[in-house]
Amino acid sequence: MTITNSPDENDINKADEVNSDPKQASASASEVTPLLAASPIATTADPSVASAVVGENEPLLSKPDEKELPKFQILLLCFGRMIEPIAFFSIFPYINQMVQDNGQLEEADVGFYAGFIESNFSLVQMLVMMFWGRAADRWGRKPVLVASLIGLSISTSLFGLSRTIWQMNLLRSLAGVFAGTIVTIRTMISEHSTAKTQAQAFSWFAFSGNVGMFIGPLLGGSLVDPAHQYPRVFGGVKFFEEYPYILPSIVAGCIGLATALVAALFVEETLKKDKRSHPKPNPTDDDDTEATAGAPKRAPMSTLELLNSPGVKIVLYNYSHVMLLGFAYTAIVPIFWFTNVKLGGFGFSPLQISLMLGLTGISQATWLLFIFPPLTNHLGTNGVLRAAGTAYPFFMVIMPFMNLILYQDTPAARTVFWIVMPILLVLGSGVSIAFTGVQLALNDVSPSPETLGMLNAMALTAMSGLRAFCPALFSSLFAVSVKKHLLWGYLVWLILALLAGGFTISSRFLPQTSEKGYERVATEPEQEDE
Repeated sequence: MTITNSPDENDINKADEVNSDPKQASASASEVTPLLAASPIATTADPSVASAVVGENEPLLSKPDEKELPKFQILLLCFGRMIEPIAFFSIFPYINQMVQDNGQLEEADVGFYAGFIESNFSLVQMLVMMFWGRAADRWGRKPVLVASLIGLSISTSLFGLSRTIWQMNLLRSLAGVFAGTIVTIRTMISEHSTAKTQAQAFSWFAFSGNVGMFIGPLLGGSLVDPAHQYPRVFGGVKFFEEYPYILPSIVAGCIGLATALVAALFVEETLKKDKRSHPKPNPTDDDDTEATAGAPKRAPMSTLELLNSPGVKIVLYNYSHVMLLGFAYTAIVPIFWFTNVKLGGFGFSPLQISLMLGLTGISQATWLLFIFPPLTNHLGTNGVLRAAGTAYPFFMVIMPFMNLILYQDTPAARTVFWIVMPILLVLGSGVSIAFTGVQLALNDVSPSPETLGMLNAMALTAMSGLRAFCPALFSSLFAVSVKKHLLWGYLVWLILALLAGGFTISSRFLPQTSEKGYERVATEPEQEDE
């Protein structure tokens, strides 16, 4: 209906009836509120949007996009994001020595036990991720976030006290149990974002994860065995002599507790309770609409129902495919750079490997922070993913191509290599935008705000499983490829190029929900039985 400017009493009464009918208001707003790429912000999630839509009674499809990004909240959530990679990667510099000391193992057996302990974190995380997603949807984002941060911090702190292999496995698994922080934070960032601010928000999210990946190994390597590394400060302290691995664990745990405290004090809840879940007492017969609106909400969507929702399967597949490529490349590159040129590598020194990894990290951060947001606004999420999918196979063949140049073993060839290689590495790092792009596509396809946590949990379950198995699998493929000189030692790169080609194809089948300018088609609300 249209509310005129006439002060006629009947018109005013009609307007009051519309504005006092929560069911009609909710239905109207739901019809015109698009599913946002970062998160669907329905009237139940953002009362200000509902008020604007109902108060003006017009299809303001652009209203949610006008919501400014709450930068302080995003910053707080990105701070909390860092603890998961810090906890995961902080043990890497010393895990082999710790396993050998605690297990009294032969050197040949260390790798097996160390790899198993490293993988336990991701394996357990994979098993519990769905629980954390469902808990965040049911009890709220903030309590789940704070609880998981506290649990992760405590278990990480205790890891350095382990004196046996089984204690290391137990505490590492416990840390994986509480690593539900990432699914909750991703969901909260989604709910703070709109179609216009999603790219910026998730570029910060991805950058903070990279910061955590940098800080974690730095803490582990610089703080382990402080009694011998820093004898002037910690020498003679019996506690640090008996527990040489406790200091990096404590520091990582303290960072986690700091994030938990910050979250408890300053982070805002983003899952708004639907007013319809609180029925009014003694509704009158004349107010049957309000009585219906006060009825309990429907049962939450099951995992199978969510999986079968339109577009969810193909987005989850593309999400998993991108993560597979990322984990595989990360597992192979350090070994490839270390391998002798004659065997198909670059023969880099540890310093050169560190410099190249640093260049890669800086390049990815530049792409994510400064290029990805405007590129997404220009091409749309699907456009960005298709562009990354096209570039990915070429990125995978850069390494063997550059090895062919070094293989010439001439001054001219080495000069060309050191000029071209950094440029290609900087440009090729642009494919990293796919990791953030698939997150936006995932949130685009979420059927409702209430399913966003569960959908993120499904994606992160797949990611945790891939992170647990990919390093061992692709490192082994590289070793076999080089040892048996399969395809001149380049077989593993051919496999990666073919996998990247698969993403090139699958990215063409993403749903329309992530196309530039897409707006959800309004649907009629279901009629209630009289």
